[in-house]
Amino acid sequence: MTAIYRFGSRLYEAGFRTLAVDLRSVGHENIPTTGPAILASNHVGYLDYAFVMLAPPRPRREVRFLARAEFFDKPVVGTLLRQLGQIPVDVHGDARAAFTTAEEVLSRGELVGVHPEGTISPSFVPRRAKSGTVRMAEEMGVPIIPVALWGSQRLLTKWRDPRPARGVTVCVRYAEPYEPTGRTAMARTADLMARITDLLAEVQATYPQKPGPPPDDWWIPAHLGGSAPTPEEAEARLEMQMAERRAKRLGEQG
Repeated sequence: MTAIYRFGSRLYEAGFRTLAVDLRSVGHENIPTTGPAILASNHVGYLDYAFVMLAPPRPRREVRFLARAEFFDKPVVGTLLRQLGQIPVDVHGDARAAFTTAEEVLSRGELVGVHPEGTISPSFVPRRAKSGTVRMAEEMGVPIIPVALWGSQRLLTKWRDPRPARGVTVCVRYAEPYEPTGRTAMARTADLMARITDLLAEVQATYPQKPGPPPDDWWIPAHLGGSAPTPEEAEARLEMQMAERRAKRLGEQG
């Protein structure tokens, strides 16, 4: 592990200690000790990438996550992302440059992290994913490691005030590596998300902390009895936000 990556990691870990985060890792032995692989995780909070990278006990391998380009412009977060060697991706424009960089990382025998959904799921239910993850795995001939994490949404997530609670348990579970199969990229992507969804259900079933009565159960999905928005409600609001951003982007270009 490089010195700059180690320094960035310890800054995150210091923040986790300040918040008394109980970070639990299961299945981290499925991450190969050498050679390339893709860690593909569900996405419920802004700190997901950090938990996926730092949940395994030391010694751990470096992971280069694809992260939204606009985060690199923020004073503190951008510095940390660059220190950790994360890969900026333009989610509102051409993402090919980011995937080219990710493929270069894999060609060097390193680990790449992705959130196939592309953005946080405000319903906390895995969204329909894009096919970039399975396409990259096939082109580079590397395995995918499905990852499920839970609890991180309670710290920092979309559409919630940034008031992280103390003593939150965050669970990260890594499945065995596999090679995508299926006749089409759509079918292979659906299989990947099914694996992540099944893994997430296991984590949710064993999560040690329970919510209080409404509205304190906001972080629990509607289908599990919580007051999070339904997937349909969340998708409608996301689409509205994306339309507004596209219009703003076009206005700036004009």
